[in-house]
Amino acid sequence: MDFSRRRFLATTGVGVALGGAGCVGNDSSTTEAGSAPGSSTGTSAASTTTDRSDGSKPPTADSRLYLDYEIGTLEENIVSGGVPKDGIPAIDDPTFADTPPDGLAPDDPVFGVVQDGEAKAYPQYILVHHEIVNDTLAGDPITVTYCPLTGTAQGFERGPVEFGVSGRLVNSNLTMYDRGTDSWWPQMLATAITGPLTSESLREFRVTWTTWSHWSGVYPETRILTEDTGFSRRYGVDPYGQYNEKRGYYSSTRTLFEPLQGDSRAHPKAVVIGTRTDTGALAFDKETLLSQRVLTGHIDDTPYVAVADTDLATGYVYANPESMSVVASDDSYTINGTAYDPDSLPLDRTLSFDAMWFAWAGFYPESGYVN
Repeated sequence: MDFSRRRFLATTGVGVALGGAGCVGNDSSTTEAGSAPGSSTGTSAASTTTDRSDGSKPPTADSRLYLDYEIGTLEENIVSGGVPKDGIPAIDDPTFADTPPDGLAPDDPVFGVVQDGEAKAYPQYILVHHEIVNDTLAGDPITVTYCPLTGTAQGFERGPVEFGVSGRLVNSNLTMYDRGTDSWWPQMLATAITGPLTSESLREFRVTWTTWSHWSGVYPETRILTEDTGFSRRYGVDPYGQYNEKRGYYSSTRTLFEPLQGDSRAHPKAVVIGTRTDTGALAFDKETLLSQRVLTGHIDDTPYVAVADTDLATGYVYANPESMSVVASDDSYTINGTAYDPDSLPLDRTLSFDAMWFAWAGFYPESGYVN
């Protein structure tokens, strides 16, 4: 059921003020829960702040990603997260350093990206207060995003525009808006559900959810986001709990908002590594994958294989239409007698990312689940 967010945080032992941190806050002027933009029961997000759209648009994919719902159904399920548009401020002018902030422990989570030899890390304890970083990587404009309520860190090409936090949620998931067209994009779906770009999907890139010790061990030359964000925030205080060790919202069976659909195949907050194509979706239990190293599943009739990367404590998913045998050996994987690194199998790798099970199953109730 949908209940008081403040009461939830109190019962899970996370008793700090919500305003200005995370996906939820306290703003009585925002849309009623369950109200879609322009409905008679509330004010649309676009009217709560100055319209910053200028007609430019982010680059979009050649085909739309798979959805388990009609666009109209998703739009009807937009709810207020408790803050106005841009009430959670995106970081538009990030600064990076060669050494980690004092507040970052080796086992704390970071979100890593790498392209053309340039590696960057974004600490979870900073992004929980902002959710979006508009940045560049190897000269390309990108956006790195994080939703604490669904445990998802994802990256998008942004072209000439920036993304901001709409203040709304779908299936508990951060709903971004682009400052070019003011289209709304649920982060996990990467597909617009309102605005001029409705039904189009963004171009994505891999974001690795790992720990600082794992990331810096593999990428010692990485740059790391600093607390010099231009905003005054209580960095180091997470309004939802903590990941090191996991506590509060991140371990509780409760959710702050009703999922689009329930699914009892796993603990609601169990972490899965999910992938979706233009035809379907598939999720692998992350803990099981890291233990067993190779898991297999299907999207429609196409076999897929997931392999663990123990150096980064993550995994990758590949289409495997010929059902080639993939065997774990030491820190590599053998196919037809040849060893490959986990991120370089001679198969078509699909984009995948970590997510809490309740959120994945809510968006993709038809998804396969491998554990």
